[in-house]
Amino acid sequence: MPVSKDRIALIDQPGARRDALYQALSACDRFTLLVLDDIEALPEGLDGLIVNADIAPASCWASLAGCVPTVVISQRRDSPALLAAVDAGVIDYLVDPVGHEALLIRLMLRAMEHRRTQIVVQRDRDRLEQLNEQLQTHLSTLRTDLQAGGQIQRRLQPMPCTRLNGIEGDYWMAPSLYLSGDFLDYQAHGERHVLFCFADVAGHGASSAFVTVLLKALFQRWLSRWNARLPENLPARWLARLNRELLDTGIGKHAAIVVGVIDCHTRTLHYSLGAQMPMPILATKDSVRQLEGEGPAVGLFPDVEYPTYHCELPDHFRLWLCSDGVFDCLAGNNLEERLSALCEHIGNAESISDLKSSLALSDALPDDITFLTLSGFNDG
Repeated sequence: MPVSKDRIALIDQPGARRDALYQALSACDRFTLLVLDDIEALPEGLDGLIVNADIAPASCWASLAGCVPTVVISQRRDSPALLAAVDAGVIDYLVDPVGHEALLIRLMLRAMEHRRTQIVVQRDRDRLEQLNEQLQTHLSTLRTDLQAGGQIQRRLQPMPCTRLNGIEGDYWMAPSLYLSGDFLDYQAHGERHVLFCFADVAGHGASSAFVTVLLKALFQRWLSRWNARLPENLPARWLARLNRELLDTGIGKHAAIVVGVIDCHTRTLHYSLGAQMPMPILATKDSVRQLEGEGPAVGLFPDVEYPTYHCELPDHFRLWLCSDGVFDCLAGNNLEERLSALCEHIGNAESISDLKSSLALSDALPDDITFLTLSGFNDG
């Protein structure tokens, strides 16, 4: 199949100079050459122009340089017509072209290649602008969806500063983005028990937030089915069920979690852990200490059995649960030092507001941070 050649027009006054140029330029197999006497007689579809500066009016140079790759030829370097062409934007010119036809051909080929590059660049720029507009539209839609998701997520949370069977629950949740991967809930069951769940889902954003919605649904369902018997076995059973639920979804998400039951009659806390860090911290009049316990995160390993731990609660206590984002706000060179710093801050705090002030938390957070406190029995 024959290759289509570029069409070049040579516009010059008839004579021996033009004939010599035509003869030399016609030998180039990169383009076909047309010869014209008048700039007004240009045909459609030209790919380039070689124009004698003296044959074209000064007013036409800007339009020529803007639409067709143009090389100007002249007999004199100081020709006013040549200077007018350069002033109008024609950057390729050759003085005394006869005898320098090879240079003229290279100038013409370079001008055409430059124009092709300009066309490609402009096409890419237009495409990028179009893609950027689409991206901005998608980002705006995503932002709106995330804001709506954040509102829904907040509606799923319990009421802060709520008193349940002599236990007051309070919390503060600050997502690093619009949605949080942290989850908490606390509810009374009958007149004797208060159940709570505190979880930190791995990752950030929508996928982790969706898991918190699943946690809320499961917590609500299992709470409604509990018959209030054997509270000491409930946390371990719930973690085992939740572990199976997350594995069955196949979404590849896991969570650090604490589930607990406070028996308000016996004043005993029954709880189970799934890789929660920092550990629950119990603050009393006499001490601030981390509760004991261990257990793997939920959603990682099948057929896991979680142990249940027990803790006697004094008349005045405050149980603190913190997500691991708090470590970014603590001084210390290692985990042990930061845990010690956290216990010191908690020991000096009478409320979540005090802890936030002590840690000097800002609005720009590198990770989700959540605090939950459960206090009783004679507080307030």
